[in-house]
Amino acid sequence: MLIRLSLRYLRPYWGALALVVVLQIVQAGAALLLPTLNADIIDYGVVAGDIGYIWGTGGLMLGITALQAVCAIAIAYFGARTAMRVGRDIRRDLVNRVQDFGGFEISRFTPPSLITRATNDVQQIQTTLLMTFIIMIQAPSMMIGGVIMALRQDAVLSWLLVAIIPVLATVMTVAMVRMAPLFATQQERIDGINTVMREQLTGARVIRAFVRQDSERARFFTANDELRDVATRVGMWMAMLFPAVMFIVMAAQVGVIWFGGIRIDSGGMQVGSLIAFLNYLMQIFMSVMMTVMMFMIVPRAEVSSKRVHEVLETTPSISSPPAGSAVPLPDGVQPLAFEDVTVRFPGAEADVLKGVSFEVPAGSTTAIIGSTGSGKTTLINLLPRVLDVDSGVVRFGGVDIAEAALEDVRSRIAMVPQRAFLFSGTIASNLRLAKRDATEEEMWEALDAAQAEFVRNLEEGLEAPVEQGGKNFSGGQRQRLAIARALVRKSPLTVFDDSFSALDYATDARLRAALPEFLAGRSVLIIAQRVATIRKADQIVVLEAGEVVGRGTHEELMESSETYREIVLSQLSAEEAA
Repeated sequence: MLIRLSLRYLRPYWGALALVVVLQIVQAGAALLLPTLNADIIDYGVVAGDIGYIWGTGGLMLGITALQAVCAIAIAYFGARTAMRVGRDIRRDLVNRVQDFGGFEISRFTPPSLITRATNDVQQIQTTLLMTFIIMIQAPSMMIGGVIMALRQDAVLSWLLVAIIPVLATVMTVAMVRMAPLFATQQERIDGINTVMREQLTGARVIRAFVRQDSERARFFTANDELRDVATRVGMWMAMLFPAVMFIVMAAQVGVIWFGGIRIDSGGMQVGSLIAFLNYLMQIFMSVMMTVMMFMIVPRAEVSSKRVHEVLETTPSISSPPAGSAVPLPDGVQPLAFEDVTVRFPGAEADVLKGVSFEVPAGSTTAIIGSTGSGKTTLINLLPRVLDVDSGVVRFGGVDIAEAALEDVRSRIAMVPQRAFLFSGTIASNLRLAKRDATEEEMWEALDAAQAEFVRNLEEGLEAPVEQGGKNFSGGQRQRLAIARALVRKSPLTVFDDSFSALDYATDARLRAALPEFLAGRSVLIIAQRVATIRKADQIVVLEAGEVVGRGTHEELMESSETYREIVLSQLSAEEAA
């Protein structure tokens, strides 16, 4: 999988890759030539007392060394640039793919795992590519070339290589077989520790409020110890592998010197040739060591590439129709209809929504109310197709939204989610998420309608900084900014998913008074827990256990729906409800 993924992303960079290969060959050739020249200096310069030959050959060696250095610098530059670009491209595609995921895919992979795959896993692939450019291409050239040059120096001593290489191969194979599953476990443990850390940072207030610091520390320590244990086992195999290889290398050197000395004594070999043979032997073993290093990081990169490939090759369960077959949605404000809609989450035993049918007339305000778990938010999530129906149809202007392009569907809806989330930046940059070309006048109009008058009191105004998640604002301020963001868009349909829960009653009342004028002529769909927020809606839909159990105005439902009457009387007195 690592090779397939790498080749896929290396295609745009074949030129740089070819240059790196050529430079590696030149560098290997230069490195292989130096021991022979060194042997010649000893045999024909030092032994013969030829100073001129020593200077001439030494100068040639300096030139070859300079060429080798230039090649090494160029290889490092082009290799690092290519590897970083591949990493950038993989991360880009991962983010694009995740942006297309629906709720099912996000739940399947989990956010912490997706973060690990887009960061740590891509980093492993990136590092392996860089090491491949710098080491892996050079190692085979050096190994093959070293064997050939060693044979040229002395064929008899070369039989030592035949005995040593199988031993090295056996040691490396055993280590790699043992380490490969440990690398897979290590990535899973990183996912686990990310999950725990993310939950503890997000829920820090809850942990402190219930005095659960000790249990959460213990939970983190458990995840941390599990990661430590597997990392320790990986480290132990690495620690054993290098000394084992080094012992074999040193034993081989002793053997070469021993048998080489015997051959020199018998006149079958010159001193320079023995030194050159030792140099080539070290080059061969350095190539083996470099290969060992690659074998230590390749298994982990292989695991990472599988995890990345799994995300890239996951087809979102919710997608636009094929190009050219999408049905365009009609322009302007249109009626919205839910026709016998049924939804069941994967693995669930019961439907979340069962045969839900009602219509939101164009330009009207429809409210949805029901007890916790009745399916209100699930129903709203069908509109931008975060979820899809199992059966039934959702129509906008008479068109099934499943037959329209996702971008077309989502461009007709302005949503204020249940959780008011702001992005780091400024107030203006957050409002322009809904409409890129929004003017300051449009933004101020939306802020005033959302009762976000506190922005006018800020010294920087629209350019006031917003921290990640809007944590430098209170819950009510975040909610009003999220409402203003939706209002800026001026979409045909505006959806409020329990978007007034953090507002005090006075602000809620002012907001309800301002919205009809601002949203005049547009359709509005409201989910709310407060009866006061929705009692003046043109239509109220009552959900209970995923089914519509009542539909009508406030007055009609007080007469006809027992469920609605119970909700109202739990919040208002009989006189207030009348």
